[in-house]
Amino acid sequence: MAITYELVKEVTANLYDWSLRRIPESSKAEFRKALATETEPQARQTLAFMLDSAERAETTGKFLCSDAGVPSYSIKIGSGARMKGDIRQAIVDGFAELTRAIQPPLLRFVTNPLTNERSFHGKDMPLVSWDLVGEGDYLDITCAPKALGGGRWAAVEILVSPSLDEIERCILEIVLRAGGQHCPPVVIGVGIGGTFDHAAKLSKDATLRPFGERNSEPMVAEMEERLTRAVNQMGFGPMGVGGATTTFGVHIEYASGHGFTPVAVSFNCWINRRTRARIYNSGVVERIE
Repeated sequence: MAITYELVKEVTANLYDWSLRRIPESSKAEFRKALATETEPQARQTLAFMLDSAERAETTGKFLCSDAGVPSYSIKIGSGARMKGDIRQAIVDGFAELTRAIQPPLLRFVTNPLTNERSFHGKDMPLVSWDLVGEGDYLDITCAPKALGGGRWAAVEILVSPSLDEIERCILEIVLRAGGQHCPPVVIGVGIGGTFDHAAKLSKDATLRPFGERNSEPMVAEMEERLTRAVNQMGFGPMGVGGATTTFGVHIEYASGHGFTPVAVSFNCWINRRTRARIYNSGVVERIE
């Protein structure tokens, strides 16, 4: 058997739809933890409002945020996966079909960067990145829509043979520039090394990691913990109202490279929209998030 055009079209459209109506379970758990530790009254009130909004959206099926962003997919292809039909076109067609049927209707967020014209269609839309993994007989698909809080404040800096201290200082400077404008508490993804484009991809992938999961390398895990503490000491707080909850976590991935070291930093706003499913050769669909 094979993974078909029709199944990919259905699953990718559903993942985008689902992502607009709930936040990941690991995000809800972090909100509850923050409510137990945050001491600023206005910050606590804001966190409680956010969590209540998330739970109401989930129970009513409403959109959690009016800014649905644009669909962005990260797809991991097992070497044993068998595909039938134009899989890329299936994702395009699934999004087009969804925009015609979804309730409530989506606003026209797909924007031509040269003309600022808005529609439901556009070059390279939906945005899709592909990776090859292991010997699995599946496509592992993560949908993480990108809106202002998940895109505007990202940045890449190129350092030359930096020390660890210089890398961490660079990360914190980017976070400081963003301030509280990306709708915190955010997840902060960091990509270090490789090339310019590879570091950016690592950064994006790092934002997809569920809260509570640290990098498997102890040195990197220690960096994540150290930077998370430093960001929360900046005092921006939830939605920039002040407090100790600016980020739920700094997630770092790195790659070997040359003497020049790209450092990419990206953010996902408090909604941290993310849904994930696997489609197997057998036609079975496993909902993961």
